[in-house]
Amino acid sequence: MSKPQDPEGWRAILAPQYLPRFLFLCLGVWLNAADSLVTVTITPSIAAEIGGFRYFAWSVAAFLLASILSGAVSGRLSLRLGLRNALVVSALIYAVGCGLSAIAPTFLTFVAGRLVQGLGAGAIMALCYVATTALFPERLWARVFGAIAGVWGIATVLGPLIGGVFAGAGLWRWAFWVFGIQGLIFTVATLAMIAREPPRIVDPDAPPAAWAQLAALTASVILIALAGVVGSPLLAAGMGLAGLAALAWMIAVNSRTRGALLPRAISDLAGQAAAGYLMIFAFEAAAIGFSVYGPAMIQVMHQASPLVAGYVVTAIAGGWTVVALAVAGVQNRDGLMIRLGAGVILAGIVFSAWALPRGALWTIVVGMATIGAGFGLSWAFATRRILTGLDEEQQALASSAVPTAQLIGGAVGSAAAGAIANALGFAGGIDPATAPEGGLWLFGAFLPVAVLGWWGAWRLGR
Repeated sequence: MSKPQDPEGWRAILAPQYLPRFLFLCLGVWLNAADSLVTVTITPSIAAEIGGFRYFAWSVAAFLLASILSGAVSGRLSLRLGLRNALVVSALIYAVGCGLSAIAPTFLTFVAGRLVQGLGAGAIMALCYVATTALFPERLWARVFGAIAGVWGIATVLGPLIGGVFAGAGLWRWAFWVFGIQGLIFTVATLAMIAREPPRIVDPDAPPAAWAQLAALTASVILIALAGVVGSPLLAAGMGLAGLAALAWMIAVNSRTRGALLPRAISDLAGQAAAGYLMIFAFEAAAIGFSVYGPAMIQVMHQASPLVAGYVVTAIAGGWTVVALAVAGVQNRDGLMIRLGAGVILAGIVFSAWALPRGALWTIVVGMATIGAGFGLSWAFATRRILTGLDEEQQALASSAVPTAQLIGGAVGSAAAGAIANALGFAGGIDPATAPEGGLWLFGAFLPVAVLGWWGAWRLGR
């Protein structure tokens, strides 16, 4: 028998008792959601002022990698320090990272700031979900989770606007000061909202953190990123292959250690979980380059403002959100939706690889929106198909591993995009004369990765 609907409905969350708690959680999610979109919009202005275009993609890779690392250990941090102290530490780390990014005299310093920001933002995001269960009764959990997910939609609209305004006024540093202040506000709010509690003792029999996998992932991203800045082509190729080998080793060791970053089923290459995570990883890795280099290329090729360039690229997020809402009620069509969505993603990536360096501005919008629409068509159904293929013991880890696989794809893909861009002559910036040809090779280089994602989706949709 199904449970009766909560008679209070959504009004319960907005009641005086719960509204401050809800706004507190929204602020925590906002720091993660808006930060990335604002930074993507203003990064071309940052590189134009302080140089370091050859490290352009490192800022994205560093933030995503740090988010994975801190998100993976945030649960244990909460146990050792208590939820209140863990949130305070994470928010302060985030604020320090914002300050470091704001004062950065060089682009490598800026990358370091983004790394610190990612450590704080990743932990805040993960701990906000823990805080939801502490601040709200169980009958409201589903509603709160659904409501705070809407923060991502708000960030899609406001993120490029905020970044465009600051970049257009030549005040990109103030964007990070503003987010740093928000981090401090979140710290104060944590002290007011979260009750003090003694640290809990970590169960000695509990699985340890996935240190081996995290170390292998870190090595993979670093090696691939460094391949783009070494002088020798032979050494660059060797470092790139070593980075891919470290990624493969991470998957192999995942099934042999007690602390797992991903479900053990991922090592079963014939299983649908492995196919699903391959789809998520490969499509994100293939598409992230548009977000990294798209705004800079649009500004140069179309003399567009940072605001316009930011909104053009975030058409991916817009298409995703609109289509996901439109197909939310589809039932018993998982395989069809997965394969349909994967086909749309692949078509969008192929079209965008031409449109971004050579097409008109409206064609780029169409390409970005098509990629997002494909994700919206398939994402929820792929996640459900992955989980239904696993036993109950693995389902909790499998669910959290979906965004982890996406972040891993983004980190690896952005590092690879940076290496390829530098090899194509973009180390000094986007040249209008060479961008049409070089951009075609830059984005086209990821088409085999996109085909790999389509193949995984086709297998998952069986």
